[in-house]
Amino acid sequence: ALMRVDQQQAKALIEEINQDLGAEGFDPDKAILLGQDIPFYSGYKFFEIVDYDTVPNRHRFVVYKPDERHVLDWSNETIYKLNEIVPITLTEKNVADYARFFFTYVRGRHGRFLLINTVDDIDWREEPPPAARKAISNLIHPIKILDQDENGYTLESCIIFKDGLFKAKISVTNQGEVSLFDETLLIEEMPLLDDIFGQ
Repeated sequence: ALMRVDQQQAKALIEEINQDLGAEGFDPDKAILLGQDIPFYSGYKFFEIVDYDTVPNRHRFVVYKPDERHVLDWSNETIYKLNEIVPITLTEKNVADYARFFFTYVRGRHGRFLLINTVDDIDWREEPPPAARKAISNLIHPIKILDQDENGYTLESCIIFKDGLFKAKISVTNQGEVSLFDETLLIEEMPLLDDIFGQ
């Protein structure tokens, strides 16, 4: 989980990351920095910079090690480039984390696919009645590995896309290339909040 970085340390890191953001930079005295280690990028940290003074709040996401910064820009090319540079190391333990990371920070033409593990991961606009919530909960299972071969992994996950709940298989190669297939719509027209990062 993301942890808040001590403000002194955060200030120096934000100043460093600002070099890559140009006019999009953050005020190091006001912005907040959250960070965590990334299991599939050994030696790197993942940072989220947030400015709560703007509406909507402004967020930028950076994969970082000293003197090397990769600002995520919602494109899969940026993550694929990162996978070569770092390089990526996928294992049974971290491949699900990587798939969730990929879909969280890549946005297609039509929006983001959000991988969910439980009904608690869903951002409702209005909370469904308990019976409906339970029925939805029964359809959802945590992301799981179906298969592994010399090329990579096949996962299965429940996914929110726009206002629908889907089940789909996900192919993840050892190089970190990701594709969805066998999508099945489980529920449509759910009362969901708009995707906050997807604007």
